Amino acid sequence: MNILDKDNKKTSIYPFVILLIIIFVLSFSLGRYPIDAKTLLKVFLSKILPIEKSWEDTIEIVVFQVRLPRIIAALLVGLSLSLSGAVYQGMFKNPLVSPDILAVSAGSAFGAALAIYFSFTTTGIQVFAFLFGIVAVALVYFISQKIKADPIMALVIIGILIGSLFNSFVSLIKYLADTEDKLPAISFWLMGSLSGVMARDIKAVSIPIFLGLVPLYILRWRLNVLTLSEEEAKCLGLDTGKIRLVVIISSTLMTAAAVSISGIIGWIGLVIPHLGRILVGPDYRVLIPTTILLGGSYLLLIDNIARTLTTVEVPLGILTSLIGAPFFIFLLLKRGRS
Repeated sequence: MNILDKDNKKTSIYPFVILLIIIFVLSFSLGRYPIDAKTLLKVFLSKILPIEKSWEDTIEIVVFQVRLPRIIAALLVGLSLSLSGAVYQGMFKNPLVSPDILAVSAGSAFGAALAIYFSFTTTGIQVFAFLFGIVAVALVYFISQKIKADPIMALVIIGILIGSLFNSFVSLIKYLADTEDKLPAISFWLMGSLSGVMARDIKAVSIPIFLGLVPLYILRWRLNVLTLSEEEAKCLGLDTGKIRLVVIISSTLMTAAAVSISGIIGWIGLVIPHLGRILVGPDYRVLIPTTILLGGSYLLLIDNIARTLTTVEVPLGILTSLIGAPFFIFLLLKRGRS
């Protein structure tokens, strides 16, 4: 019998697939250069069928070089952050855990700030953000292994400490940075945005995201057992240490890759898993695909709002906080007793 049968809602994921498809299609028509659905369909079909061209070259440039990379980036970043948050909340047995619990975001922020300070290219900033995110989590994991008591508590405490350390480094770089050039660039990166994403960025981050996604999806049924106590999980034959390491490596790859192209975008990894549990229950066999679909749809929707709300693009981190914080307060008030 499934250990979570009493809470499992057995909800189909097909409505979330349909929702994602609708938002995906609508995203192409939104923006300062509007494209109607009929023209959009012709542009896509022209790549596989001999259709007579009746649109301007500018439309193809907007669709394939501007909006398509950004839409795919929003999907990848959204699913990465939401999935990492979902598996971490189960592993740490804490609904308030987010993907940056092990300092990956703080490490990535330091790497990006350092690269901006030394005037690196966009690619250099992304590489530094990705590598330092991994370095931060590696430090957390190896230091926590020296603590022989509670392994979960050790990860949390060391994660907070290492995160605080890297955040201090970021503050130091901001203090030393040129206020006319480097400081605004660092501040804007830290607020999160997909405005500069290009096709080559998608190719670069899709590999680590895929490498992190596949193990978590394959092992999703084992994550149900990981939510139990250490003794219960071991009695059921689960090697908690190995599974925990796989979860950390996979989530770190996904989060570091996502943050490297988007900057710091909060609340997605905290709110979306909760929304998924409300809709489909806590069974990870259903929760993981649901969280992937909801996370991608949510950030894509937020990004559409960010680039159409005002004449100046609003950073994603601001919008996710404005929406995520009130929503989470609502969840706490509604479900606080449970």
